[in-house]
Amino acid sequence: MSWLDLHMHTNFSDDGTYSPEELMDLCLKNGVRVAAVADHNCTRGVPRAMQRAQQLGMECIPAVELDCTYKGIDLHLLGYWIQPEYPGFHETERAILEQEQRAGEYRIQHAYEMGFHFDASPLLAEKDGVVTGEMIAEAVLAQDPHHPALTPYLPGGNRSDNPYVNFYWDFFSQGKPGYVPIAFQSLQEAISLIRTAGGLPVLAHPGNNIHEDVTLLRDIAAQGVRGMEAYSSYHSPEQIAFYLRQAEDLSLAVSCGSDFHGKIKPSISLGGFDCGGQESNLLHRLHEAL
Repeated sequence: MSWLDLHMHTNFSDDGTYSPEELMDLCLKNGVRVAAVADHNCTRGVPRAMQRAQQLGMECIPAVELDCTYKGIDLHLLGYWIQPEYPGFHETERAILEQEQRAGEYRIQHAYEMGFHFDASPLLAEKDGVVTGEMIAEAVLAQDPHHPALTPYLPGGNRSDNPYVNFYWDFFSQGKPGYVPIAFQSLQEAISLIRTAGGLPVLAHPGNNIHEDVTLLRDIAAQGVRGMEAYSSYHSPEQIAFYLRQAEDLSLAVSCGSDFHGKIKPSISLGGFDCGGQESNLLHRLHEAL
């Protein structure tokens, strides 16, 4: 367990469970003393989290997680120490929300075409009409649990540790049958937005979408990314060692984060990773990279 967790989500993210205040309370309970709230394309929950953290004697770093693309690949870019009121974040949130509302209906249609049976009407009434792959997973697993494709996500299955998000990765992520493209900003635009807002751009959980592609990592670093989330709940020990070497070779600061959301990722806990007692050093290096 770590007292530093620089990647977590409130219910201002379309797939988050807890309010900013509840999330900071959970951090304190789990021994996290320095946290970064990084909601998806949204900074509206950050001031509330910072206020609650101050009341609890903790530190909350203002942050964001931006969806963006590079060479046709969807990426997630973290921005630390941003100014949450910067207008560019509100513009980004509005632009993506409009697309996500339309995309939700297509995701439901794809799920039906894949043979899953569930009632979609309650989903459309939640989260401003945004329907994510994780929300579909929760509905399908509750209403159509005997579908043969769902066996890996049921208790005891090899994808049951985080069944909702694993369902998303397997059926609705880029390259999968239920994927619906969104016109995200480019990596360069996301970096510029974070830098203009006073923040530090850091590549999130590269193991999820970059994997061990050294050439791609170098290309991304060359665009102006200043850090890499090497310590992540998603990364195996071998991957952590790989990304630490790459960060050193590319002169990138190293970040650490659980990517805690709540119910959609039940096996992920706040501060639930081992960063070898390097918390203070990691935080110092991130500050230096600003």
